[in-house]
Amino acid sequence: MSSGANKKRVSISVPADNNNNNGRSKAPPRRSMGPRQQSLPAFTPDNYSSDEDDKFFHEDETLKVLQQAGKLKKVDGKSQGANNEEEEEDVLPGSGWTNGQVPPQFTPTMTLHPYTRSGRLMLYSHHRRWINFQSSWSRIGKGSTELDAVHTNSSLGKSIMTGCLIDEGKTVKALVAQLCECFYKAGWATGTGGGVSIRVGGPSENRPYRVFVAPSGVQKEDMVGDDVFELDMDRNVVMPPKTPNLRQSACTPLWYVVYKHRPNAMCVIHTHSMNAQLATLLDPTEKSDVLRITHLEMLKGVGNHSYDSILEVPIIDNRPTEDQLADQLNTVIQKYPLCNAVLVRRHGIYCWGDSWEQAKAQCESFDYLFETAVKMKGMGLESGVVPVSGTYHVVDEQKKEKDEDVKMMEEEEKKEDGTSSNPPPTKRQRVEANGDGGTTVVVAPAFNASSATNNDADLECSRKTDIPIVPRDAKVLLLDIEGTTTSISFVKDVLFPYVLLLDIEGTTTSISFVKDVLFPYVTKNLESYVANEMTDEERESTLAALNKDVSTVIEKEPGHKIAGMKLNNTIVDIVKALMAHDVKATGLKSLQGKMWKSGYASGELVGHIYSDFLPMLDWCKSNNVKVCIYSSGSIAAQKLLFKHTEKGDITEYFGGRHFDTTSGSKKESASYATIALALGVKPEEVIFVSDLEAEIYAARDAGMKAVISVRPGNAPLAEDSKGEFPIVRSLLQLCGTGDVDVN
Repeated sequence: MSSGANKKRVSISVPADNNNNNGRSKAPPRRSMGPRQQSLPAFTPDNYSSDEDDKFFHEDETLKVLQQAGKLKKVDGKSQGANNEEEEEDVLPGSGWTNGQVPPQFTPTMTLHPYTRSGRLMLYSHHRRWINFQSSWSRIGKGSTELDAVHTNSSLGKSIMTGCLIDEGKTVKALVAQLCECFYKAGWATGTGGGVSIRVGGPSENRPYRVFVAPSGVQKEDMVGDDVFELDMDRNVVMPPKTPNLRQSACTPLWYVVYKHRPNAMCVIHTHSMNAQLATLLDPTEKSDVLRITHLEMLKGVGNHSYDSILEVPIIDNRPTEDQLADQLNTVIQKYPLCNAVLVRRHGIYCWGDSWEQAKAQCESFDYLFETAVKMKGMGLESGVVPVSGTYHVVDEQKKEKDEDVKMMEEEEKKEDGTSSNPPPTKRQRVEANGDGGTTVVVAPAFNASSATNNDADLECSRKTDIPIVPRDAKVLLLDIEGTTTSISFVKDVLFPYVLLLDIEGTTTSISFVKDVLFPYVTKNLESYVANEMTDEERESTLAALNKDVSTVIEKEPGHKIAGMKLNNTIVDIVKALMAHDVKATGLKSLQGKMWKSGYASGELVGHIYSDFLPMLDWCKSNNVKVCIYSSGSIAAQKLLFKHTEKGDITEYFGGRHFDTTSGSKKESASYATIALALGVKPEEVIFVSDLEAEIYAARDAGMKAVISVRPGNAPLAEDSKGEFPIVRSLLQLCGTGDVDVN
């Protein structure tokens, strides 16, 4: 083709002149091709579908069209490059399937035509749809099982273009554009968002890395290879894009963080997937630094995990600009070495792999898992909780029988000694072996062991328990909040009490909400609140109440650490001391409630409730079951939490039936008798639900039916408690089907 030929695009869809179509013209000579192109099967008239050939243009017809457009040199005595303006006007640019010039070496008899049977057969038999620069790739092929198909090309990822760096660069750039188009179609890269980086070369190939990065602000479905930057590992531009006025993706600093800490990573993908974004909001407090997912088949697709593994995907907070995320990514990528992705809250995901194929496959698998987690949450299920049933469990029958025999012997000994009714310690003590061959008692953390403790064994809880049902077994359901009214599964062997008494922390509300949101709010704003929000009279009465709290603690527990502290007689010092030692006292709770009221009013605080709590309340309302709250938090604080939840104001469900430590300590049985008297029912007509064993024993001793609430992050249960009390993992397990007469 002449270099001075007119560059106007032509179409091959114009019918050829039928005066000279008795035979086909000889195909023009092929242009010299590189080693990669030469390795592809050539198309000849022998493998072109003769039965469908008449539906498309013959070679001589195509040549004539191109000759009419003045686009071809003379071949075998035919005209070449004629620049006839009248002939050009008969051609309609853009109307043909190629939408442009057809080089002579790609005439129909030698081109893979996608509309013929043989063409489609050739396409799907030998030619992959993805542009590539390496040999075939697969996650399978290590020869570890009889199902592996092991051959020389599988999983090797050997470069096939190292002899031509220009061809390699052009190919990788085109691949970046193709991936971006794919992600746009998946809904991951709308509005120019998202991007891809691929690097090739490196020490394994005895050459420097070549890093290719997508540009910023370009419509991803319209990207071309000419838009892509080539950089070195120091982020210097080696080859700018041919398209002018482009800048590198804002993700570039983060891609280099991944390349730094994951030496095997050869591709990093960033998307704005809706599923990834919503997955970061499953914790309504938006304080979680990790998303946990387990027992899903697609865990196999994210690398380093299997079906029953617990995947922990780190979550970092979003920032106004992408580059400001680098420090957070640098931290979590080292903290979670088994995870090949990082979530950005209210933003999207970064995912990587040791090839572009692996990165893409893992990104798709992560997105599937995130969508599953979001939908499970809507069903009242938690993606990070090990299922109780419905999955395969290996049971050691001999060990099971041995454990049952030992337990029976222990129970007999307790009955003989008369010690079976002794209550357990307030918090379960964890015993670990030390280096000297002895044991060390590890004290549970403060505030109901409110740190993210591992209570997976309680969540599995394979023991069968008899759960009391409302209203068959009780008239009142008394609930603790945290770990009881906030969590997972669906209706099972359902219950029917008339009155439910619920604890808050670990029952209706996550313990982490109190620990990580409410308590820090008090300590952060305490000095300012005392100085600016309280009157002199309020300060005086509050200080007197706090001093009374200290005296009460010392009177009940002379050895308490508070007794040995030299406290200044100020509100700030006393409050901080009481909170540091997890003291639940009336004066302290009253002050905290007032401060939280200010936070809820400003919108800075939003109350958390588990997803099963509101459906349970609706069921109780429909079945004439009274629901009451008994928490160590003040009544005012309880009402504030339930008035400002993420589901709105739900205080109407309780009818003003709230109880706090003014009714007595939650660890004393007399308190529960007092509450039953206030409700006008017998203690045995009340079901109390809480996550704390000391409270469960106290309620049981008062005559109430006590149920343990197990939520993720609650304190682990003692073995004795698991066998002695019913356990629920969702408050919906307390709700019945209506086959019991409640009138």
